Amino acid sequence: MLTGSRVAQPLRQRGIRPRFWLLDFYGSAIGKKAVMAVTGLLLLGFVLTHMLGNLHMYQDAEHMNHYGEYLRTIGEPILPHTGFLWIMRGGLILAFALHIHSAATLTLLNRQSRAVGYKGGRTYVAANYAARTMRWSGIIVGAYLLFHLMDLTWGVGVATSSYTRGTPYENLVASFQREPVAAVYIVANLLLGIHIYHGAWSLFQSLGWANPRFNDWRRMFAIGFAALVVVGNVSFPIAVMTGIVE
Repeated sequence: MLTGSRVAQPLRQRGIRPRFWLLDFYGSAIGKKAVMAVTGLLLLGFVLTHMLGNLHMYQDAEHMNHYGEYLRTIGEPILPHTGFLWIMRGGLILAFALHIHSAATLTLLNRQSRAVGYKGGRTYVAANYAARTMRWSGIIVGAYLLFHLMDLTWGVGVATSSYTRGTPYENLVASFQREPVAAVYIVANLLLGIHIYHGAWSLFQSLGWANPRFNDWRRMFAIGFAALVVVGNVSFPIAVMTGIVE
């Protein structure tokens, strides 16, 4: 009777703290893939929106600076000045952190489960190459993101001495007039394109939408999305260096 009553006791009364079901889900390979896919979608949406917003550079300084001020006033008077931007930044930081953590821990899980795994065939070679590319391009893109924030958002470190808060057009033009900085942006965005291509291709599989019949559509979407972002972003430093924008 004592044994039976002890088994029937709630976990908390027995000193065992039950895990939240989301943590159990995230602890599985399926959960980590789902988190990678969802956070990847959020980051893809941000990258595209950010690039489209920067196209105001091709209008003139007034339009781009007005767009920057508009972003700082979204949600007023319910939100304080720049409140919306800080909410978005917080969400992006969380999504970025979860994306990195799920990728790293999923890699460890895959290594542990590959003790008696298959090693032959083109599929394995291609997948292994893609994983290595994603890992290193992800690290470089993360470093580029920090460089970009210091240069054009915070105005510290690598930023120009003429950096002025609230004038994104002038800050961007002044930054890209430095050829080494422009080269960093171009190379980093090419690597970003590789990362986006593999990520956009694999997120469908992570979400369970991996029917071979749609492989051509998945490939077209991944190539098209990556090309759109890369061409848009790379055009900015090139336009400044060639004098199209000044």
